[in-house]
Amino acid sequence: MYVRFWGVRGSIPTPLSSTQIQSKIAAAVQRISPEDLLTPETRESFIASLPPDIMGTVGGNTTCIETRLEDDTIIVFDAGSGIRRLGGMLKTRREYRREYHIFFTHFHWDHIHGLPFFAPQAFDPGCTITFYSPVENLRQILEAQMQLPYFPITMKDMKAQMKFVHLKDMPYEIGRSKVYWRSMKHPGGCFSYKIVEDGRQFVFSTDTELTESDFIRTPANSDFYQGVNLLILDTQYTLDEAIEKYDWGHSSYSLAVDFAAEWDVEKLVLFHHEPSYEDAKMYGILKSAKWYLRHLDHDGLSVYLAREEMEIRV
Repeated sequence: MYVRFWGVRGSIPTPLSSTQIQSKIAAAVQRISPEDLLTPETRESFIASLPPDIMGTVGGNTTCIETRLEDDTIIVFDAGSGIRRLGGMLKTRREYRREYHIFFTHFHWDHIHGLPFFAPQAFDPGCTITFYSPVENLRQILEAQMQLPYFPITMKDMKAQMKFVHLKDMPYEIGRSKVYWRSMKHPGGCFSYKIVEDGRQFVFSTDTELTESDFIRTPANSDFYQGVNLLILDTQYTLDEAIEKYDWGHSSYSLAVDFAAEWDVEKLVLFHHEPSYEDAKMYGILKSAKWYLRHLDHDGLSVYLAREEMEIRV
């Protein structure tokens, strides 16, 4: 099982501006020496040596995570603007899949506004898309965002075969995998999901404001978090911001590191990035998170920064 990231931002899509691109170019130019320009090989070596905040970008699309099971089944978490890139990638690679499973954590705009752009899959009558949520009126909620005057087409124009599953009894099984869920602290509610396949465990917990109760070693907490191989967790704020924005429904990178260490998580991915943060700020947060982890002196935990197109094995 592996996970690929197609949208990693929170709240609203944030494409790079012209000023930001110019800043990256200027930062790269300042690092060039005459020796770097001598041959194609030295130029390529120079480009490869640039730090990721200059050479690449974390990405500006909102939440969408692709999970591939061992039998190649595709499970998607949320349909933010990143789902458009997922659909485009599948088309480019000529992966004409006939079945998709889309789980929703909640229905704030940044987690659903990409659904009408999941093309061509959602408009292919040969495709079956199954939508999942612990919320009972799932179909009505999704249909409500695609109607006049808010959107020019409705879900009836999406020709794929659509199914709507109200998640009630755990676990829900897809192939050899089992899916679990639990409610998290977030305005209006939000659900985290856990997939277990062949002994490997993956938890996706976006839009989560960690509380003291999440750290308590109750049977429910232990069953859900203890020893998971991969945890993708909301870290939209710094600690100061998380305190200032109490009850806004998001966490900080330092709390996330504390949480992952407490539950003996193997890999932690910082996720749901603040839309106002530029790439340099995001990589600074990753550096701080790793420094904090070293300060805890906790072995066995690795910390990553979610970025678009990143792929990670569970």
